[in-house]
Amino acid sequence: MADIKKIATRESYGNALAELGKEHEDIIVLDADLAGATKTSIFKKAFPDRHIDCGIAEGNMMAVAAGIASMGMVPFASTFAMFAAGRAFEQVRNSIGYPHLNVKIGATHGGISVGEDGASHQCCEDFALMRSIPGMTVICPADDVEARAAVKAAYEFEGPVYLRFGRSGVPVFHDEENFSFEIGKGEVLCDGSDVAIIATGIMTAEAVKAAEELSGLGISARVINMSTIKPLDEELVLKAARECGRIVTCEEHSVIGGLGEAVSALLSEKLPTPVKRIGVNDEFGHSGPAAELLKDFGLSAENIVETVKSWK
Repeated sequence: MADIKKIATRESYGNALAELGKEHEDIIVLDADLAGATKTSIFKKAFPDRHIDCGIAEGNMMAVAAGIASMGMVPFASTFAMFAAGRAFEQVRNSIGYPHLNVKIGATHGGISVGEDGASHQCCEDFALMRSIPGMTVICPADDVEARAAVKAAYEFEGPVYLRFGRSGVPVFHDEENFSFEIGKGEVLCDGSDVAIIATGIMTAEAVKAAEELSGLGISARVINMSTIKPLDEELVLKAARECGRIVTCEEHSVIGGLGEAVSALLSEKLPTPVKRIGVNDEFGHSGPAAELLKDFGLSAENIVETVKSWK
């Protein structure tokens, strides 16, 4: 996958908004003084009258989004994941989640790969926070093609949606002509029977690389891209558990409250299966180049391979 082009999914977000804006006049994009970073500036350039900079006031932005949605329009409230899920949690919960308003939250710069911005900006708790809000849909796309499709699906979906995008470029491995996205559905990227690797976001490409390495070691790995964290594709997870017998989950998020816990909770109730969770192990991040940080925290194909190999 080294030769495949890389695009940051935050770029995908901005481009998808601009494309949707041409077709749907009811889209209003909000930002919290970060349009250049979140890439909503792409939409702003095309539709300046439908872009609102709310300033460094994320909680207020969520309340504004709630008001816009109550008037029948479709707001996309955009800022870093740390501020969208963390700083503005109360407003998201009470002003958007509780009345179940049709607000889409575009959260960029999620996870450790924010890099040099350090622990204060490396949000590894957003899945847990957003999953806890009743009725909130949580999506973390794996590449540019899926990210753009997810934004369009979120627009068409009635209800609150949290979309997480990344800062760093990630390999584009989906074929746009043959790809379709459906909220709540995962996809099998490569089949296998010895272990199932269920990944989301930037970890999906790492899982595919790991499967290729494991194949060379005589281990057959099934890779599942689980871009929708909530609602989880329970049928696909249970099928993988039945047919593979072992599950590894991979996410650029804390092992607490995210994909790993969602998968583990499902299996513990319906089909007890051994699970190993790869993610950030209950610790804060630190500053550094994104690629080095991902390896430092074990968010790499190499660690996935070692985790499977060491499984007794």
